[in-house]
Amino acid sequence: MLDKKLKALIYIVLSVFIFTLLLPLYSKAIDEDSVYVWSNNSSALTSTTPDEKNEIENNKNNSGNFLGITSGSAILMDQRTGTVLYEYNPHEQLRPASVTKIMTVLLIMEALDNGVITLDDAVPCSEKASSMGGSQIWLDTTETLTVHEMLKAICVVSANDCAMAMAEYIAGSEELFVEQMNKKAKELGMNDTCFKNCHGIDEDGHLTSSYDIALMSRELMTKHPKITEYTTIWMDSLRNGESELVNTNKLIRNYEGATGLKTGSTSIALFNLSATATRNNLSLIAVIMKGETSAIRFSEAQKLLDYGFSNFEYVDCSKKDDVVRTINVDKGINSTVDAILESDSGCLIPKGKSKTISTNIVLDDTVSAPVISGQKLGEVVYSIDNEEISRVNIVAKQDVKKLNLVNMSVRTIENWFTLLR
Repeated sequence: MLDKKLKALIYIVLSVFIFTLLLPLYSKAIDEDSVYVWSNNSSALTSTTPDEKNEIENNKNNSGNFLGITSGSAILMDQRTGTVLYEYNPHEQLRPASVTKIMTVLLIMEALDNGVITLDDAVPCSEKASSMGGSQIWLDTTETLTVHEMLKAICVVSANDCAMAMAEYIAGSEELFVEQMNKKAKELGMNDTCFKNCHGIDEDGHLTSSYDIALMSRELMTKHPKITEYTTIWMDSLRNGESELVNTNKLIRNYEGATGLKTGSTSIALFNLSATATRNNLSLIAVIMKGETSAIRFSEAQKLLDYGFSNFEYVDCSKKDDVVRTINVDKGINSTVDAILESDSGCLIPKGKSKTISTNIVLDDTVSAPVISGQKLGEVVYSIDNEEISRVNIVAKQDVKKLNLVNMSVRTIENWFTLLR
């Protein structure tokens, strides 16, 4: 009897010991965005030794990582101009996890703009979509959601089932949709990227870089600004309030000016984030890949954004259609033409330098007829310390026909009638 009790006690102690060892590994595989998928090529997660930590720190210092980013890769990009303000291993190919869905959402928004789908379309759920796993809203094959509701679920809670349902609805199958994803990536110059799926669950060969994530984030935010109606939602619900939604991007609630964009993590990819924010006319994109913890990805993204907002500003130099000058027209039926700016003009500059911007207008006093509306007449060049920062064309506001015998006669007759009134 005593032997049985002793054996039972030993069994309990061993069970508790093994459970204690396995619990951290199990916890690390659970994430709010995605689910771990085993791969034959996957390597085990190991802790970092003191020597390895020193080597990492030395590599950071040697690579210009003056912000001390501990994640595997990072980049800070100006949303408007695409200027890179900070980078660390920007082209290292890594697993994006659910940040993949930025491309999925981009293609959804393009389909909306092109009239292929509408926000009110009812989207069905296939068996494949309903069995996705990971972060989801548990779509059922008997229900449909509108495109509007699908977008909300994808942007707020990173719903894998909704991403799959939308991919199948737009392209007919996930495989065809992924072809569209890779085609768009190529168009955007995302040379570090190969998509294998539309949701980001780990799959061999499904890779991208922080630079490429910044490129597709910029495309989405600049070409489809209405997406912020979804990406800035902190809490919402679906199914008449039965399904609660809380944004996986904590910066939406905690960071001033946050506009999006997408989180992602798995036990292999670790913690990724594309964070966008706007303050005082400056819009930035901060991308973090392979952060060791969720807290690290948010703090390091915030560090990048803080650096950008503290050190740079975007200045509007001029507005489209502003009249630069009225110039004379030689041999035209009208003697003058308004010279206007062809487009808005602005520039990204170091903070505090706006008062040092100089303007140089290159424009002749006279132009010969005929003049065509939109014809280039000159340029305005903006500089700081003799370094050009922006340039915009000066164009003709209206047509001015060349004076000839016919229109000269018509003009003379019109003048006579004016005098006789």
